[in-house]
Formats: sequence, C-alpha cells, structure tokens
Amino acid sequence: HAQVCRIANVLEMHGVQKGDRVCIYMPMIPETAFAMLACARIGAVHSVVFAGFSADSLRDRIVDADCRVVLTANEGLRGGKRIPLKATVDKAVEGTHVHTVLVARRTEAVVPMTTGRDFALHDEMAKASADCPAEPLDSESSLFILYTSGSTGKPKGIRHTTAGYNLYAKKTFEWVFDIREDDLFWCTADCGWITGHSYIVYGPLAAGASVMMYEGAPNWPAEDRFWEIIEKYRVSILYTAPTAIRAFIKWGDH
Repeated sequence: HAQVCRIANVLEMHGVQKGDRVCIYMPMIPETAFAMLACARIGAVHSVVFAGFSADSLRDRIVDADCRVVLTANEGLRGGKRIPLKATVDKAVEGTHVHTVLVARRTEAVVPMTTGRDFALHDEMAKASADCPAEPLDSESSLFILYTSGSTGKPKGIRHTTAGYNLYAKKTFEWVFDIREDDLFWCTADCGWITGHSYIVYGPLAAGASVMMYEGAPNWPAEDRFWEIIEKYRVSILYTAPTAIRAFIKWGDH
C-alpha cells in the first residue's frame, strides 16, 4: 500500500492526471504491480506492454494510446540473460510525445539517462509521501488498456472499465480457484498479458489472497524450477499454461 501510494504520488509529480495513459514496460518485479495499482489509485489508465516486445511494438502501443509517461527498468532477467529494457524504451520513445521515463533499478547495470526526461524510480519514490487518497471513479471509468498481440494485423487496444472488470476478476478468482484463507496462490503468467492482470494483481488482491510472483523462465536454472518454488514457499494453488504443461511432459517424468 505504501509503495503504491509513493508511485502514485511520483506519477502526479510528473504531471499524470485522471484519464491520462501510462505505459508500463517492466520485468516481473513487485514495482510492476505497484505501478499498475498506482495508476488505478489516481484514475490514470495503464497500458502494460510485455517486456519481451521489440522497440517497434512498444512504440506502436505508446503512440496508439497517446502515453506521455513510461515506467521501465534498467534491465530484466530471463533464462540467464539480461534484457536491455531501458535501451529498448530509448528507441521506442524517439519522436513520440513521451516526456517522462521512470526507471526502476533491477540490476547493477548503469544505463544512459536523458536529462529532464529520465528519472530513477526509486530515487523519486524516496521523495514521495506514502499516503495518497484514492480518486473516486465512475464504474465505467477506464481502468486499463491492453493490446492484442498484433499477430493478425495492427494491435488493437482493448479498454477495461473499473467496476465491471474488478468484480469479474475477483469473483472468477474466488469461484474457479476456491481460494481459502491459508492458501498461497501462484499464477505463472506475466503481467504483460490479461491473465497476469486478472490473476496476479486485480483478482487475488481484491479477494485478499496471498500471491506468489516470479521472474524468469520455468527451465532456468534447471527444469525443476516450478517444483523448487512450490516446495520452498509452500504454494498450494498453481495456475499455469497448457504450453508449460506440454513442456513439462516433453522433459520427462524425472
């Protein structure tokens, strides 16, 4: 709650107002969920773009939604590799209306920062209050935009509203997963997809559930990554994709 309020205040300090669109291009770190909820708290509309997309794909989504602020990280980590997220954002925002890029520190890598446009997210948060009253919103106010993959032409932005979406995410989470007070729920999706929005952030938190988040690939550093996490943290409900299940079958019973 405190971190969400801090980022909400940082966004407002950088001119974000109710109804403005904010692009989030981040790895699977807690700040990604904080940023989504910070936008919701002040009535800004977040557009999360999967952090594996190219600069061109990112630019298309920034321009289409008319985002003026982008949140990213210096780098991401996946499958033993470092993903140059800030460098991708630098290419994507050239020639756009983006005036502010907030950069979370995920690794120790030093990245170029453009004076007046780029700001270290954690430094900005340190200056911000941990209190930010929630903006009252109409039930039909936009909560977020999420783009289709673009595999069948130009990506289409799907608008989700505040009340209907939240109620849907909360109730389907409770009904489908039969969540109990002592459960630890793990959805292995990325927040760049709708599954991550609904079943990592909005649904579980609206229902008061405890949530596991992870960054990376299921086969790094070894193919037992999922089982290791489940055993270590006592995950009681696992929600994953058919693609992952097929990979596990291929890897063998051992």
